[in-house]
Amino acid sequence: MRDYRTKICNVLIIGSGGAGLRAAIAAHENGCEVMVIGKRIRNDAHTTLAAGGINAALGTVDPEDDWIQHFVDTYQEGYNIGDPKTVEILVKDAPNRVQELVDWGAPFARTSDGKLDQRYFGAHTYRRTCYAGDYTGRAILNTLVNKVEELQIPIIDMTYVSRLLVNTQNGQKQCFGAMAFDINSGDRTVFLSDSVVLAAGGHTRIWRRSSSRRDENTGDAMRLALNAGCRLSDMEMVQFHPTGMVHPESLAGTLVTEAVRGEGGRLTNSKGERYMEKYDPVRMELSTRDRVALANYNEIHEGRGTENNGVYLDISHVDKGIILEKLPRMYRQFMESQMLDISKHPMEVAPTAHYSMGGVMVDPETHSTGVIGLYAAGECTSGVHGANRLGGNSLAEILVFGKIAGDEAADFSTTLDLQTRNRAIIQEAIKELDELTTTGEQLARPLQRAVRNIMWNYCGVLRSGEGLNKGLEELMKVKEASADVDVRPSAEGFSDLALALDLLGSIDSAEATIRAAIERRESRGAHQRSDFIDTDNSENVNYVIEIVDGKQVVTRSNVPPLPEELEEPMQAYEDLSVDGRLLE
Repeated sequence: MRDYRTKICNVLIIGSGGAGLRAAIAAHENGCEVMVIGKRIRNDAHTTLAAGGINAALGTVDPEDDWIQHFVDTYQEGYNIGDPKTVEILVKDAPNRVQELVDWGAPFARTSDGKLDQRYFGAHTYRRTCYAGDYTGRAILNTLVNKVEELQIPIIDMTYVSRLLVNTQNGQKQCFGAMAFDINSGDRTVFLSDSVVLAAGGHTRIWRRSSSRRDENTGDAMRLALNAGCRLSDMEMVQFHPTGMVHPESLAGTLVTEAVRGEGGRLTNSKGERYMEKYDPVRMELSTRDRVALANYNEIHEGRGTENNGVYLDISHVDKGIILEKLPRMYRQFMESQMLDISKHPMEVAPTAHYSMGGVMVDPETHSTGVIGLYAAGECTSGVHGANRLGGNSLAEILVFGKIAGDEAADFSTTLDLQTRNRAIIQEAIKELDELTTTGEQLARPLQRAVRNIMWNYCGVLRSGEGLNKGLEELMKVKEASADVDVRPSAEGFSDLALALDLLGSIDSAEATIRAAIERRESRGAHQRSDFIDTDNSENVNYVIEIVDGKQVVTRSNVPPLPEELEEPMQAYEDLSVDGRLLE
């Protein structure tokens, strides 16, 4: 008797966050039968944690804004290694996607005359960030979930994808679905589809301090893509937010919004020195995210940190009424977690891994991956952000490219005369789950902790060739140990199996990140090397990772040239002041 069920659809979406849901809506509107798989429950994808806002050059507050200036800000902030065509598509289409959300009921803030309000974020020339209080991501996700439910598109929660099903014929790889299991019951399902959209998030949870929650953003999307035959790009480019909580341990890495500094918060070390004077005497605490993160890291690393390996962020000199009005979430967060009144005492903070700028390489116009029938969208992809992400672009990205991926996946489905199937490939995926579900000497959680410590110690805010090579050596030991993980289904469900796969995703994405970081012998944006402190124009390239004969291999790829019409605006770019700008 067969020990799995089969479910069939035209377009399969892996990931129930904003990118996945927008792809599902697009594919459905193209007449396809669509299914969405999520490893968390709906309404709880990582998209909910995006607080600040979504970018679109609407010009409602600053009429001078346009898509060209949005392009310039995005490309410049990415240190010139983003993909120009991908960025152009993003900035041109973002206004349409925001207006669409409004039509679907998203509760964006409005000006007194009823237009969509827009505010500054760091490195924006004009006010172009639409927002819904400090819960924009949740508002967007709720709007998308409501739309998906209205269209009666099925979302299958608590379901973990272990492998993409890829058939190779005449040297061509074609994706025809995915192998998955229910995290609670362990029931296995082979999802057969004409095309697949991968929208399963980033890999920032693999650092010891991370703004991602437990068991999310563990690099599983990168692992699935690599094993399917895709290439990854810019994996070394990981954005570290300057201020995350340092204790209690369960909340280490939780964001402390940059609005605290925007409202006058001051950074000091254990000696009481307001040290940003050394790093950026003009902008001080309102310097760029990568510069403040590096400053905080240095103070801690050089022995001027707090007892919990942080620095102090103090806003107690500001009137308590202002704090409660402008920063109610932060006041509540510290009071509930530490019994700390931030209107009287400083907070302890430290850099925290926040956003994956790199990921699966995709075609700018179709978001196809190079594997026939497989598309990708959202934080698991590369192309938009280059070496640093412009605040507010991530929510625009999931909508613009989620729609494109869904449209293209649907178009591909309609071109097929025959559906691809391969029983041998399905059996291999089943065998992998069987072999993982065995007793062993190792536990997944401690090995995950080992990966997170390796990445924090050797591939964090500041890196060196010696440290990166040491980190890779340590990671290979964890990789060897991961072959003997104890996985025992119980009354608690099959979370052991999910953790074992999370571990494999963490190891694969960590290896790709370290290997790319070793090759990039310069400092650029989020990638800072103590042994190569300058930015090198010969490194205006993307580092690409793929599997060759079972091993990860790194190559260089040249960044495509700028379109002619954008060369002059790029040359006219000037550094911006920080006046009135939020930075998150």
